[in-house]
Amino acid sequence: MIGIDTNVLIRYIAQDDPAQSLKATQLIEQQCSPESPGFIGLVVLVEVVWVSESCYAATRQNVADLIRQLLGTKQLIVQSAELVWKALRMFEDSNADFADCLIERSADAIGCEFTATFDKRAAKISGMKLL
Repeated sequence: MIGIDTNVLIRYIAQDDPAQSLKATQLIEQQCSPESPGFIGLVVLVEVVWVSESCYAATRQNVADLIRQLLGTKQLIVQSAELVWKALRMFEDSNADFADCLIERSADAIGCEFTATFDKRAAKISGMKLL
């Protein structure tokens, strides 16, 4: 298994830096396989979403499609994939940020009664409570 950092995954997705994009593509498409997958950690996933939205003007639909594509790529393993699927469904059914959905689903998965937040928008999703 090969860990993949945010900047490598962004270069692969965006294909906007010829030298780095080529290296990222070679890594993901030639060195990663179902037998020896690339690993995408939760922090990397959240950073990829943030960079996609803030630097590449990705829409909510673009973000959802990207996450779905990463989850479905056989040569990649997304940490806690089932949890990410649940957060993705919550993201698509609300106005909350993906990170907030992942935070809430993570807390719920370990049995938290609720997740406390000062974020009024996040507090609108099930499982979050505004302090």
